[in-house]
Amino acid sequence: MTLRSHTLAATLAAAVLGFSGCASAPAQAPRFSGRLALQVAAHDGQPANGFNASFELRGNAHVGELQLHSPLGMLVAAVAWEPGSATLRTPQGIQRHADLNELSRQAVGEALPLPALTHWLAGEPWPAAPSRPIAQPLGFEQLGWHIDLSRLAAGAVVAIRNAPPAVTVRVRLDEPT
Repeated sequence: MTLRSHTLAATLAAAVLGFSGCASAPAQAPRFSGRLALQVAAHDGQPANGFNASFELRGNAHVGELQLHSPLGMLVAAVAWEPGSATLRTPQGIQRHADLNELSRQAVGEALPLPALTHWLAGEPWPAAPSRPIAQPLGFEQLGWHIDLSRLAAGAVVAIRNAPPAVTVRVRLDEPT
């Protein structure tokens, strides 16, 4: 995994999960763990990019923590957020940003719907934005993303954005913690 892939992975995961800052997530905050795969199609002269990582996520759109681990179990990136702050820590150093949108814009060139992710992983639309249910495959559309929940019972969630650059996020959740 390259530095850009690490940053992209942490950013997307954070974005999808919607966190900022260095504060600890509240004890009652949603908690997820599992495997995450991100694919970004080639666009504007940039090559396709992607990564696979295991993750641990705790938090909500306001406060949280996300850790990404390599297939060998090494910590490759950690994201923490709270109101007014988002921090990305990698082996190459620490980056501080005003929020998750700024963090994702810096890392991947555009803002990603990070605050919506915890809701999407729970199988529901983010309440802060309109959504439209879809029947095939089972799920909904929100913020320009198609959220496929057809395998949610097996712990699988897929989020696809077709607008350039096309992005696919595949998550396989472990047992709830």
